[in-house]
Amino acid sequence: MRQYNEIKIKHPDAMLLFRVGDFYETFGEDAILASKILGIVLTKRANGAASHVELAGFPHHSLETYLPKLVNAGCRVAVCDQLEDPKKAKGIVKRGITELVTPGLSLNDTVLDAKKNNFLASIYVSKNKYGIAFLDISTGEFSLANCDYDQLEKLVNIYDPSELLCSKDDKNLISEKFKGKNIFSLDNWVFKMGYSYDKLISFFNVKNLKGYGIEDDKEGIVAAGAILFYLELTEHNDLSNITSLSRIEDDQFMWLDKFTVKNLELIFPSSRDSVTLKSVVDKTLTPMGSRLMSRWILNPLLDIKQIEYRQEFVSSFISDENVRDYIIESMSEISDIERITSKIALNRATPREIIYLKNSLLSVEDLKLQLKNSGFNNFKLWANDVPKSKEVIKKIDESLNDEASLLSSGKVIKTGYNKELDKLRSISDGGKNILLKIQNEEIEKTGISSLKIAYNKVFGYYLEVTNAHKDKVPSSWIRKQTLVNAERYITEELKEYEETILNADEKILVIERELYLNLLEDLSNDISTLQEISRSVAFLDCVLSFSTLAISSNLNKPIISEEKKIEIRKGRHLIIEKTLPPDELYIPNDIFLDNSTQQIIIITGPNMSGKSAIIRQVALIVILAQIGSYVPAESSNIGIVDKIFT
Repeated sequence: MRQYNEIKIKHPDAMLLFRVGDFYETFGEDAILASKILGIVLTKRANGAASHVELAGFPHHSLETYLPKLVNAGCRVAVCDQLEDPKKAKGIVKRGITELVTPGLSLNDTVLDAKKNNFLASIYVSKNKYGIAFLDISTGEFSLANCDYDQLEKLVNIYDPSELLCSKDDKNLISEKFKGKNIFSLDNWVFKMGYSYDKLISFFNVKNLKGYGIEDDKEGIVAAGAILFYLELTEHNDLSNITSLSRIEDDQFMWLDKFTVKNLELIFPSSRDSVTLKSVVDKTLTPMGSRLMSRWILNPLLDIKQIEYRQEFVSSFISDENVRDYIIESMSEISDIERITSKIALNRATPREIIYLKNSLLSVEDLKLQLKNSGFNNFKLWANDVPKSKEVIKKIDESLNDEASLLSSGKVIKTGYNKELDKLRSISDGGKNILLKIQNEEIEKTGISSLKIAYNKVFGYYLEVTNAHKDKVPSSWIRKQTLVNAERYITEELKEYEETILNADEKILVIERELYLNLLEDLSNDISTLQEISRSVAFLDCVLSFSTLAISSNLNKPIISEEKKIEIRKGRHLIIEKTLPPDELYIPNDIFLDNSTQQIIIITGPNMSGKSAIIRQVALIVILAQIGSYVPAESSNIGIVDKIFT
């Protein structure tokens, strides 16, 4: 308990999961809270002076089940593991915090939503100016902005962070403005320009921040520095997946305030049964693509060239069915390259995930080859811009078995990769064959036909004889255990082979672990390449998704113009259309607005006659047009819209 208390003092506001043998235990207030959130039994500890400490625990292998529940309930969770082998430890086993999981800092697949970013945000208040920074540790995205309050509110609404950091002085203000968010306050001294600037330049190993184009964003720099401090505080030390820091260029995107995002139900449903624009539009095939699609929907473009660049990909996919089908097939086999890359940087990737990465990169090479030979110039340029991944594929292919899953299986590294490992495996496999030979020899010697050799952790290998044959057992055998129907024995010969086999198995695991960690270290040199591949695949996935939607939902290409007008012929409301019964058609309608002849339309009619539907329909068509998608209209001419209010 003294050891527990010493560790708990370091993180008093986190729930401490304390590893004891095969269990994670919580004590005191933590135990009371854990028992409520997880629905586990609350008991009391009975040991001398500590006899009145509340206790609640669960088996260590259930961590994946229980951790997400705690984090989703808003808890900060410190996972405290045994740092040495209990068999070799003298006195109390050394323990320490191996991970501090907070709502905004998690790499756990069961906590994260594959289709959604998980941002941590930091806010700095300076009179009427604000600085904000966002980090998704699972993808390595790190950005900042200087802004006024309206922009701050918009950014928090669009990025939807799982956790907000602020100074202790600003906690009441931030809690008031952003109700319902998980807010964690840090000491005021963390939010200082000099401290944050130094933190950032030493983290990125640069002389100044001019290369990132953020040198003058003082408030944003303070917010970003506080995030780096928080990463250290929460024991996140290996962060080579965070390779750059960018400014959020808010003036390049349409202004959508929180009411517009909410009322148009772009990403978040307003009720359990409501259908969002994203759920209708998102036909992406990869997790990276789905996350990018959310960002595109919330950040429609203002630059006509960028919009037309996306449109060009959509029309190329629509016009060549064979290429489209092939790309869909290859894209379907790509895993979450972005998040696996982050896990590599943090030494958290499992062998199975590294095999997924290899197979994904093989599919990307397939994509590139197909698009280079497609006859479309934009496809060729895309394929040429994607970095080569053959070296990464080779590293993985030479070292890992295709069936590799867990590091504890002893079957991760390929035969032929390491001589010592191959030698130990032949001892281990040969030893097991010898055991079978011993079993057959003893059956022959004793005449006990049902004799079998088995293994458990308490006795190691043993011979089991049913009671019917007990009298045939030789006197040289040593009895170890009596069961209801049988007896268990050991022999000198059996013990000898057991030692050989178990020593070999133990060494196999040690060597495999070392070789695997070396591979992760080697792959961490390729992080920026893998991140670039991931971004390229996400882009292609989104424009492919637009083409799939256009074909399945009868959408047409809008003209995007500099003129101040909106002209829609036979427009439809995509979301309502998708939710209508099969035998009912949505009645299309025309809209014309410009600055000289018809700036305002007044729509009248009884309740439930479709007044709001037509207004929303115009907004949704404009958003779809400005994210590069085709739109539900026979034809349309959209002058760039810079703001939408509802």
